[in-house]
Amino acid sequence: MFFVLENKTRQMFKAKLPYMIKSKYFIHLIIILTIFLIDRLSKIYVINLSDSVGTLEIAITSFLNIILVWNSGIGFGLFQMDSSTSYNLFTILIFIINLVIIYLLFNTDKIQKIFFSLILGGSFGNFYDRIYYSAVPDFIDLNYEGYHWFVFNVADIFITIGILALVFSEILKKNEA
Repeated sequence: MFFVLENKTRQMFKAKLPYMIKSKYFIHLIIILTIFLIDRLSKIYVINLSDSVGTLEIAITSFLNIILVWNSGIGFGLFQMDSSTSYNLFTILIFIINLVIIYLLFNTDKIQKIFFSLILGGSFGNFYDRIYYSAVPDFIDLNYEGYHWFVFNVADIFITIGILALVFSEILKKNEA
């Protein structure tokens, strides 16, 4: 009986697979998953490297370092907090914002869907870390002559690109109108 059910499920999935691949949202799912995986792999690599060498401080160039810091705040280390209540409230807020972005992904035009996909891929990576580690591992340190930018990660890069692209697309739309 189980084999028959499994076979029916497999046939049903095979029938729906071409539709899923042709779906207008499939490419956005691929973008989100790819960004999530790139982010996860980069963080796992840096965390494992840090575990093996202790304190991780690698100078790549005169303006780029790899250092591991744990961010309990939000993007780029803003609003660092020790209170678990504040941390949990920010985590709930981020979850709600992700739901809003998912809603917007389904209700915007094609180019904006791509930008929302970039944001979601990065946001899901950081949200996963907030749940799993209770902090987000950041490791990219940009600096110039002793002046350091916030330490960030791959997810932050895609979130920033997505937000900036949305802003510029809105400016261009307003200029066309």
